[in-house]
Amino acid sequence: MSETVSETLQISTAPGRVWTPKRVLITRAAAGLEHTAEIIRRCEAAGVTDIQLLPGDRLTGLRGESERQTYALAKSSLAVVVAPPSALKPQPIPPSADWRIDLARGCPAHCQYCYLAGSLGGPPITRVYANLDDVLAGIGTHAGRGHVTSGTVERGHEGTTFELSCYTDPLGIEQVTGSLAAAISRVGQGEFGDGVQLRFTTKFDDVASLAGLPHGRRTRARFSVNAAEVATRFEGGTARMPARLAALRTMAEAGYRVGLTIAPIMPVPGWQQAYGELLDDAAAAVEGVADLDLTVELITHRFTPASRDVLLQWYPRTRLEMDPDQRSEKRSKFGGVKYVYPRELMTQMRQWFDTEVPRRLPAARILYWT
Repeated sequence: MSETVSETLQISTAPGRVWTPKRVLITRAAAGLEHTAEIIRRCEAAGVTDIQLLPGDRLTGLRGESERQTYALAKSSLAVVVAPPSALKPQPIPPSADWRIDLARGCPAHCQYCYLAGSLGGPPITRVYANLDDVLAGIGTHAGRGHVTSGTVERGHEGTTFELSCYTDPLGIEQVTGSLAAAISRVGQGEFGDGVQLRFTTKFDDVASLAGLPHGRRTRARFSVNAAEVATRFEGGTARMPARLAALRTMAEAGYRVGLTIAPIMPVPGWQQAYGELLDDAAAAVEGVADLDLTVELITHRFTPASRDVLLQWYPRTRLEMDPDQRSEKRSKFGGVKYVYPRELMTQMRQWFDTEVPRRLPAARILYWT
């Protein structure tokens, strides 16, 4: 274990990286809801003084004088809104889970490869859904259904799985929303039956409020991790890698099922050594944890033409490689285009991880490579 990781693990109860918005916008439809009152309480406790009740349901005042100002303004704001009917129907989300449940849309982090770029229209403000009961109702209506984990040989023991972090980092906003804790507790106490499991991925580490929840071992807390060079250069506003691994251990010791989302994998110079060190640090982080249930998801870097355009507006000086000429095109069944690494390089990287994950992290189970 590296010295830095060891030091962080010894102080894992210290306060983690926490995001606090500078202003909160509450739409008229959300204003009278019970969960909105909880969000206001949490925001005031966090020291937020600019809390605005809007006269309607349209978010206004999001744009600055430049794209950069608009980005900064949106990233420092939280909008409390009502999830529209289209967001309340769970959607399949392979290969991660049977269904997607959205607690929010948008993320306060500043990752230069952001997967939300191009998929969320307008300024990148984080919208948290105040009608939490309606959002979580989809768990009950879709329990026992699905084709990713439900009924499969490989992952059937997970039950019907619901991904909470498709369009947000729920832990990143938890201090001011409480949505993640509410979902974990309600599922953990059996409100939606025994055969369901929540899943979320985070780049943050402030897990103190989650560790003691009645989770019933029905939530898998996954931590998005990467080689040191990638995380340091491209993942602004997030917890440092040793702190994420310390949080992983905290959650595992609290009885949660846990996971590593190694993403996005990039073939940086010396990538075998860099990712080998990451796996070694992860192994050290979970060493000695009783009843450990650990998974690994392996996701390579990719981008779309739309996300590339947005990211270059947000981060005009980025050193992130997004050259279509160095990539292979991958088309979806609907005709969409993603740029992925060439086949030969993908094969090389996959073979390395397929060998090294079991060797360096034998307690883990690989779920998928993409």
